[in-house]
Amino acid sequence: MLQRKSTAVWRGSGLEGSGELNSQSGALKGLPYTFSGRFISPDGKAGTNPEELIGAAHAGCFAMQLAVDLSQAGLIPDELRVSANVKLEKEEGGFTIAGIHLELEGRVRGVEPSKFQAFADAAKKNCPVSRALASTPITLSARLL
Repeated sequence: MLQRKSTAVWRGSGLEGSGELNSQSGALKGLPYTFSGRFISPDGKAGTNPEELIGAAHAGCFAMQLAVDLSQAGLIPDELRVSANVKLEKEEGGFTIAGIHLELEGRVRGVEPSKFQAFADAAKKNCPVSRALASTPITLSARLL
């Protein structure tokens, strides 16, 4: 079994306080986050937030799963570029992640667009982060370059 650990420390009230995130690998080290950075900053650049981190994790996991699947079929990708758009909505009881849209652009020699789409669909279904987020609607657009 593989385990990875991340920690969050929050200080102060929910609206005026602040937190920091740390990860076992050190990739996140004292990464700040705040309420205003999450909900008020119109450009999203005032600090990170959980939705952004979920998006990064999902994009990375999906790209790796797709690369593994393609490689096992003898198709080595030159490049897979994935973005994850995480949609946060306010509902009656609070905020919820209402959906995630994965956008894929890939350069893979020797694969037809329809086969590339089939590989992408399978990776979306089977990557561990997609599985963990199974109750969230996940959509995908894939384009072979």
